[in-house]
Amino acid sequence: MEFQVKLTANAKREIEAAYLWLKQSNPVYADQWFRSLMNVIATLQEKPRRCALSRENDNFPEEIRQLIFGKSRNKYRIIFTIRDDMVYVIYLRHSSQSSISFNVLDWDLE
Repeated sequence: MEFQVKLTANAKREIEAAYLWLKQSNPVYADQWFRSLMNVIATLQEKPRRCALSRENDNFPEEIRQLIFGKSRNKYRIIFTIRDDMVYVIYLRHSSQSSISFNVLDWDLE
């Protein structure tokens, strides 16, 4: 089964903020990072349940998973949920950031 992947408005904002931050110091790297991130997110079309449950999963009534992107100190957690045949990317968090408290209103899944 192939899933459709959708970025929530919140995830788009977080991706843009990370990209702009990286671009300040290294525009070439920022562009590579963005392309790689989008390619990794696209892999969620196939077997998104291969990804581990996020550390926030127990604090939320809906299953929340994460896909790790990047290496060493530049790792990000792509946090998503699955509904039927849709994968909704709801957050992008740098691995050094604290856990998130979910606000369903941020998700804008439709």
